[in-house]
Order: sequence, then structure tokens, then C-alpha cells
Amino acid sequence: MKSWRLPKGVLFYLFIDYLIASLSWFIFILFRRTILEARPLSYEIFDNDSFRYSMLVVPVIWIMVHIIFDSYRNVYRMSRLAEIARTFFATFFGVFLLFFTILLDDLVNYMGGYKGYYLAFASLWAIQFGCTVFSRMLFLSIASYRIQNGKFSFNTLIIGSHENISPIYHDIINRKRQLGYNILGYIRIPGKHDFPLENELNALGDLQQLHQLLYDLNIEEVILALHKSEHTKLNKLISTLDRHSNKILVRAIPDMRGILLGKVNMPSVRGAGLLEIKTHFIPIWLRIIKRMMDLSTSFLVLILCSPLYLFIAIRVKISSKGPVFYKQERIGKYGRPFTIYKFRSMYLDAEKGGPQLSSTGDSRITNWGIKMRKYRLDEIPQFWNVLKGDMSLVGPRPERRFFINQIAKKAPNVHKLHKVRPGITSWGQVQYGYASNVDEMVERLKLDLIYIENLTLKLDLKILIHTVLVILKGSGK
Repeated sequence: MKSWRLPKGVLFYLFIDYLIASLSWFIFILFRRTILEARPLSYEIFDNDSFRYSMLVVPVIWIMVHIIFDSYRNVYRMSRLAEIARTFFATFFGVFLLFFTILLDDLVNYMGGYKGYYLAFASLWAIQFGCTVFSRMLFLSIASYRIQNGKFSFNTLIIGSHENISPIYHDIINRKRQLGYNILGYIRIPGKHDFPLENELNALGDLQQLHQLLYDLNIEEVILALHKSEHTKLNKLISTLDRHSNKILVRAIPDMRGILLGKVNMPSVRGAGLLEIKTHFIPIWLRIIKRMMDLSTSFLVLILCSPLYLFIAIRVKISSKGPVFYKQERIGKYGRPFTIYKFRSMYLDAEKGGPQLSSTGDSRITNWGIKMRKYRLDEIPQFWNVLKGDMSLVGPRPERRFFINQIAKKAPNVHKLHKVRPGITSWGQVQYGYASNVDEMVERLKLDLIYIENLTLKLDLKILIHTVLVILKGSGK
């Protein structure tokens, strides 16, 4: 499997943003000293450590702000109008941040009281917004020119064999102004329909190979062209493509509008009439804040609860022979395996007959293990997993590959759980506790999928509060 790659154009976009942030800050300092503070223009304005320090730090802060506002995702596909709106809010947030962290204490010498503060805030925002929008509109205009002239394109894969893909394909390749599609070939879904372009495009494989093909061919766009008889494959297709939603744009022929109702965005007016399928995407700002909460909470728990860790470790050691900690491979974000840590709650060789789920009255669980599970104490070593980045405080519970394969037979969309980090607790865990069979896992899966599609900090806090109540009541199982 090939390694993860940055979307095209991102490094150049970052470099331009850094230069623009440096230029904007320089112009603001010049404006501030000569206009707001009415100082004479001289070399001394810039000949000081404070100015040199700010010229290094401020552009980095702006890069972080743009990352939080998701300015570097698919830069060649950005809408100019949408980018103006995003830049408006990003620069307002960035100026607010700079004003209260760097500028506020340095503005006490302004004439005119609060008027000076307002002028400084407004001028910094206007300069930053104006320079950033100008550079981005220039970049996006150049990008659009390169795409239309065939100098830049996205590796594209067609899936399905609907006959209407033929006129759409010929419309795409025969346009004087290109749309940016580099169609590498197709995957035909097994059935009675022949692919209408099999003499013009290469067959690249089948659905079983799709996940690997997306990596190997560095696919950036997928066009779905399914017959009605092939719609039974749609959920599995969307599930596989969803795992690459941060990188791959999914489109469909207009004939699929009926089955995709509620899942499509308005097609481009100047495009080929293809529908864009909406995939759930968690904004970067939310991921950053969620990760900061994970790190700070886990660090505090590991430090403050160290006496509790010691007490539990001693009780585990006394309860039965074997190690204090239990280690097991689980499947995490993007389907990557990791080692999960727990306090051991079962006797040694509890799974010598193969993978098994625990249940009420399970004879494999030690007496101390029963008490730990009741109050979820066996789970607290997973704060180390959170600190390492394997897990989050809140997220779908991680499972073993064996049981994921079992669940997939009843719920093929189980792989959607791997779009986010697994968690110590989850909505499904609060409702169902430890699943004792695959059917309970499937029911828990439904709640966890709803959580992923509606992920907010507010929802995370609600789940954490309910988890604390479960622990205090000792209602875990």
C-alpha cells in the first residue's frame, strides 16, 4: 500500500500563505507606526527584536489558523466564491487571536483611547483579508487556467456500466476547455451489462480490489455509473469510498439521482452534469479541538489517578496468576491495527479456544475482574492509548479483525467506523456496555454510525457525562 500523500498544490499554497502573512504584517506595522502612532518613517521602526520576533511568529500563527479553517483540502477544486467567504471568517478569527495575544498590551501608547484599538483591529483585518484574497484568487485563476488547458488533471476511475457513461465520457474528453479528468480506466460490476467503453478504456480490476486500487493508482475522483440492477452494490461502494473521503471526490451520472436523493450536491453549471455525492467530513478545527481535549484530559487522568492505578495493579496481581496488563491488537482509524491496553480481568489462557466475547456470568472473569468491569476500571489504561494517538476519549469502541469480519456479514458499513479514532467510551458503549454477541455489536454499530455522522463537541460532552454516571452507579457489565 502506498503512503499517504499531500493533496496537489498544498505545499505551494502554504508557501504563498506564509509570504502573504509576512507581507501583511509588515504593511500593518508600517501603517501602525506612521499613521496610528504618527511616528516619522525611519529605519528604527523595524530595527528591534520585537519586530523581528513577530515576523517569525505571526506568519506561523496564520498558517495554523488557515489549517483550522480547512483551507488546504483539495486546493485545486476550491470555489472562488466559497474561498472568499472562508477567508473572511478565517482572517477575522486570526486577527482576533493576534489582537488579544500579541497586540493588546502593545497598544497602550495609542492616541485616542479605544478608537486606536478599533482602528488597529480594522486595519490589520483589512490588510490581511485583502492580501490573502488577492493571492488566492490569483492562485485559483491560474489553477483553473491550467485545468482548462489540460496541464493539470485528477486521476479518475469509472465504476459501473450504465450506457449513459458513454456520452458523458466523450463530452469530457472532447471539450475545448478541459474539466480536469484523467480517466485511467473502469471497474465493471459483475452482471449482464457490458461496459460501453471497453474498447476505449482499460479494465482495472473488480470491486474486491477497489480499496487497493484507490491507493495504487492515486485515484482522486470516482465516477459512479450504475444500472438499477447494480444499485444493491451501492452501499458497499459508498462504504469503501467513504474511507478515502478526505482525498477522493465521488461523482455520479445524472441517472442515479433517484437513488442518491439527499446525498448529492448541486453539479457545477459549467461541468459535465455529474452529481457530486456528499461524504461526511469532520472539519479540521473540530479534529484539533477534540485532540487537544484528548491530550489534556488523558495527561491529567494519568497523573492524578496514579495512586488508583497502583491500587488496581496490586489487586489484579493478587486476584490470579498472570501479568497486570492485558494487551490485544485492535483495529483503529483508517483500519490500522494498534495495541490496546487494559487491566487484566480474566484468568490466563481465557481465549485458548479462539476469540470469544464475554457475557454475564462468564467463568473466565476473576472476582476482582467483575468489580473492575462494573465500574469500568479495567479500561483506564487506555488513557495511554489516547495519549499515544491510537484512541480518543469518545469514539466507536475498537474491535478485533475477527469480529469486524463477523459484523461485516450483517452490516457491510462497519468500515465507516474507521473514519475516526476509536474511543474509550461511545454512545453505543453507554447504551449496550460490553457486547456479548455479534448481534449486540451490530446494534451498537448503528448508534456509533449516528455518532460519526453527527459528531460535535456537545455530543462528546454528553457521552462523557453519561459514561461518568454509568461508572458512579456501577451499572457497567
